[in-house]
Amino acid sequence: MPELPEVEVVCRSLAPMLIGRKIEAVTFGERKLRLPLPDREMSSRVTGRTVTAVRRRAKFIIIELDSLALLVIHLGMTGRLGLFPALTQQAKHDHACWRLDNGLEMRFNDTRRFGSIQVFGSEESATEFFGALGPDPFWASFTATYLADLAKGRSLPVKNFLMDNRIVTGIGNIYASEILFASRVNPTTPAREITAMEWRKIVMNSRTILSAAIDCGGSTISDYVNSSGEKGYFQTKLKVYGREHEPCPDCRGAISQVRLGGRASYYCSRCQPKVRRQKAKKKP
Repeated sequence: MPELPEVEVVCRSLAPMLIGRKIEAVTFGERKLRLPLPDREMSSRVTGRTVTAVRRRAKFIIIELDSLALLVIHLGMTGRLGLFPALTQQAKHDHACWRLDNGLEMRFNDTRRFGSIQVFGSEESATEFFGALGPDPFWASFTATYLADLAKGRSLPVKNFLMDNRIVTGIGNIYASEILFASRVNPTTPAREITAMEWRKIVMNSRTILSAAIDCGGSTISDYVNSSGEKGYFQTKLKVYGREHEPCPDCRGAISQVRLGGRASYYCSRCQPKVRRQKAKKKP
């Protein structure tokens, strides 16, 4: 599934090709996506409108229109957005097509159909939808104090804690493993036991690693490509993810794998040892 860096790369590559372009027509395929396709809203709020901005919120691509409406797209696990000449034949799994005023079409292709397309009439009408999401890792509100406060009393492994979009958005399986390795925190550690210093490292490394991944065009682990069909290459820089039994790049010990919440988590048992944490004594 594309994570924050991959979605950010798609937004940045789409923006110069979409901003200022009018959407002249919209067509949908016959097969359903994860959510019902918004036929009526697309006709009344999108068709004939001009794109004014392209941005990301969590793992959602938001296309703003001059009507103040928002076209919100989630790539799911295998979704792709690309621009093609209108006369070229559509692919087998193209489920939505937006024809632009310059002879190009933006097409949404999704083999497994876990993606979604939604339309909101305004920023205000989308508030409830996005309201349950935590802050973006790059926001000023994403701090060690914020994380520590939410982690109080929680036995959830810190890796699962970081992957909870209600806590912080966009950190998926790949980058959670990399962030915790850089922070020297074992992924199985209960969130309530993470120290203030460790939270500060996690915040810092979240921004550093996600920024580096964006600069590399994201990570292509299976079939991710950007809107121009180009693969990312941050996967060549991953230090632990997907490298079970391979030598740790820092200590040369073997990388281990553990399953947390049904997802494979990778770590170095030497660099990220399980630490016996002493519980704070209650005051008399």
